Amino acid sequence: MEKEKTLSKASQSETKFASVQDYKIAYRSIGDGLPIILCNRFRGNLDDWDPAFLDSLAKKYRVITFNHKGLASSTGTPHETILGFGKDAIDLADALKIDKFILGGWSLGGWAAQVITTEFPNRITHTILIGTKPPGKVNHNLEEIFIKTAYIPDYTLEHETILFFEPTSEISRNAAVESHKRIQERENKDPKVRAELWEHYSKSHDDYINDPYNTREKLMKTNVPILIISANHEVCFPPENWFELNQKLPTATLITIAQTGHGPQHQYPEMIARYIDNFIESN
Repeated sequence: MEKEKTLSKASQSETKFASVQDYKIAYRSIGDGLPIILCNRFRGNLDDWDPAFLDSLAKKYRVITFNHKGLASSTGTPHETILGFGKDAIDLADALKIDKFILGGWSLGGWAAQVITTEFPNRITHTILIGTKPPGKVNHNLEEIFIKTAYIPDYTLEHETILFFEPTSEISRNAAVESHKRIQERENKDPKVRAELWEHYSKSHDDYINDPYNTREKLMKTNVPILIISANHEVCFPPENWFELNQKLPTATLITIAQTGHGPQHQYPEMIARYIDNFIESN
């Protein structure tokens, strides 16, 4: 007899809404313990986190994912600054009566996490950055294939493999298939971010590069422990940009993973969760 499939906690988690001023932030919460609030990537919604990664973290932590203001199932007008994107995490924490928390961010969410880490250091105990880049201008840019693929309206498995995995690696290609299956487990899907709203990401990107908050310099003086998780072939944000800051970031730990792409937490969900837990326990 075929074994009955058991859905993960993340796949079954309820979408809730936190009221912030005149709009609502859609979020999901699983697990107990110290709270981890995760900021999402370009075009990412509540369904775009691999449930195996969230479930692995939720064994020890309260894991909170959310949609930024005005995107997917959150209401309001989307932000046009990276500080605005990051401030959503603070506003959500306030609505949930969370004082201090671990802040995580993937890709564009990692930009938001860095700005918030330096603007609200008393609220953040640890910062986890996945597949992202430092603020300001960088010397190593994304590859053209990422831009061509990232703006395709509906991603297929092939597109996801290009964007978040390492297409030249059989290990990574196989992991892409499994991660895709896990993400598709959920029955009640979150709305996608509409294409006409994508320009808000571009404006926040310009804001991040211009760095009016002086985030880059503030990171060199922060006391908040920072874990940076990258890949040997980051089609979007090459780890070389972090290598150049290795001598300047006093609290940062950098991990790069072989045969992996822009979404290492999708390829190795349990392992990345263990790295994060070990880092938090040790700092």
